[in-house]
Amino acid sequence: MNPSVTAVVPTRDRPELLKAAVEAILGQEYDGDIEVVVVHDQSTVDDSLALSLPGRRVRAISNTRSPGLAGARNSGILAATGELVAFCDDDDEWLPDKLVRQVDALGSARADTVVTGITVLYADHEVSRVPTAASVRLGQLVRRRVMEAHPSTVLVRRSALTERIGLVDEDIPGSYGEDYDWILRAAEAGNLAVVEAPLVKVRWGQSLFSQKWQTIHDALGYLVDKHPAFRQDPRALARITGQQAFALAALGRRRDAARAAARTLRSSPRERRAYLALAVASGVVSAPRVLDLAHRRGRGI
Repeated sequence: MNPSVTAVVPTRDRPELLKAAVEAILGQEYDGDIEVVVVHDQSTVDDSLALSLPGRRVRAISNTRSPGLAGARNSGILAATGELVAFCDDDDEWLPDKLVRQVDALGSARADTVVTGITVLYADHEVSRVPTAASVRLGQLVRRRVMEAHPSTVLVRRSALTERIGLVDEDIPGSYGEDYDWILRAAEAGNLAVVEAPLVKVRWGQSLFSQKWQTIHDALGYLVDKHPAFRQDPRALARITGQQAFALAALGRRRDAARAAARTLRSSPRERRAYLALAVASGVVSAPRVLDLAHRRGRGI
């Protein structure tokens, strides 16, 4: 028999997007039990989502942990009954064969965690991004966030999640980068399997973090302090400090941005985020314009 799966879907006041996400999970071609745990964060639980069909079940619960995405994910994880746990953001959609291909990959690779690629939907643009097995090793993950290994693509054995890898970190400022922190810990715990195909549709431009620059700056500093691998690799550290420089420039803190950009370039003169930060700080281009251009290519800062 195929292992049972619990899909954890955190949500906050996006009913139409949530409905599409849940329907895509229930419509999986997977021949095994699927449970969907919808976790409402700071919003009213909609019991109309609850249903039970042969092999399919939807439950709606409230976030009982810290407010925010990290607490909501953990509430869902702790409520899960499946042997495998998957994540899906409420504005994303799985393709019908996602679980079938991932469960096969878990078995053949003897891994605890498997990810897939994504198709980024932004404005009128669609860009597919697919990770490789090499790109999700720890040394590469600290140098490059590998957004194609998106949290909505994650499938993990529940035993590994609750024991070796651990829950989502609820202390990260604003829950920003909680998924990145978790995937770093998953890579530390063992190799990640990869299905090299875009099996999740990810909508960009819906993120609650897109303009919270101070939160982004602080969360990035938290990640550097938590993970020694960043400080052991000058290029990896430069990527993070370059992102912080850009956040400071977007906040209008020009001198601080210039200092952060200078530190970044001392670590790695090739780090383009430092130059983008200087361009924003000097008024050559606006931060929203840079983000828009990046998103149209299926990328971020």
